[in-house]
Amino acid sequence: MSPEPDVSVVIPTCNRPELAVRAARSALGQTWRNLEVIVVVDGPDEATVKALAEIGDPRIEVIVLPERGKAPNARNVGARHARGRWTAMLDDDDEWLPTKLAVQIGLAEASGVPDPVVACRMINRTPRADSVMPRRLPAPGEPISEYFTVRRGLFYGDGFIQTSTILASTELWRRVPFTVGLRRQQELDWALRALREPGTELIYASEPLVLWHQDEDRDRISLQNPWREQLEWLRASRDLFTPRAYAAFTLSVLSSMTAPTRDVKLFRELLAEARGQGRPGALDYLTHLQIWALPPSMRHRLRDLIVGRPKSPPQPQDDRVPADVD
Repeated sequence: MSPEPDVSVVIPTCNRPELAVRAARSALGQTWRNLEVIVVVDGPDEATVKALAEIGDPRIEVIVLPERGKAPNARNVGARHARGRWTAMLDDDDEWLPTKLAVQIGLAEASGVPDPVVACRMINRTPRADSVMPRRLPAPGEPISEYFTVRRGLFYGDGFIQTSTILASTELWRRVPFTVGLRRQQELDWALRALREPGTELIYASEPLVLWHQDEDRDRISLQNPWREQLEWLRASRDLFTPRAYAAFTLSVLSSMTAPTRDVKLFRELLAEARGQGRPGALDYLTHLQIWALPPSMRHRLRDLIVGRPKSPPQPQDDRVPADVD
């Protein structure tokens, strides 16, 4: 391993030592060997520090923050400490398949653009089934906000980006940090802002290279429903969305957050927001209606039945390898 790694891997974690170790091992098991793994522990956490030390790999650096600042802050700290030309983010409850970095670095270096943002497909694993997301890649000339938000079916995941799939230049991560304090849509917010920077372009690896564990019985950020906060973020970020994308986000993401309240006033409020500030399509109205009409458990089962496939084990990791929101 050279003194300067080609790529830095940033893993934020807090009080989940088993998951942090699993994520770190999946990074260390990459076929691209010249890397460093920066685990940012979000506040004092002796159990996690001890578990990571037991891995015994000199490529791991552990940074313990003095107090909790949440995942966006931890990722920003990791990016500031990164030494590699490239930095890839990895959430502690996700895993990478072994060729993930090799494929993405190859795409980045062949892209011909100064600041490529390279994402990939992922295996979305629920307790019932696996599905691959995104189900489609961006069409030529398609506005990026519409790719991420406008559905072509009733279930999310047509266009998609998730933190653990993203590799970009370390300089870009520093120039466009994550928004501290934003609880949901952290990667969407980052991607929309980053892709407005000069010289950037979104590139996807067509194969799934990340295993996303959607354990619906475990507390995770994606299960929180701070809908008022998200509406405020959407309104403040209006310039990042086309009218079509604004309406699609309102009637899918915000609808999913508010539907458990069963408050008809909120149902109507979101319709008014989408119509007044955006340009909804027929499928957006249908999405809004089915989210409010069907219980989440039923929607989840239908999603897995229609777009899922039987669960299959991920590719094995080997440290000895040489150098769809509802």
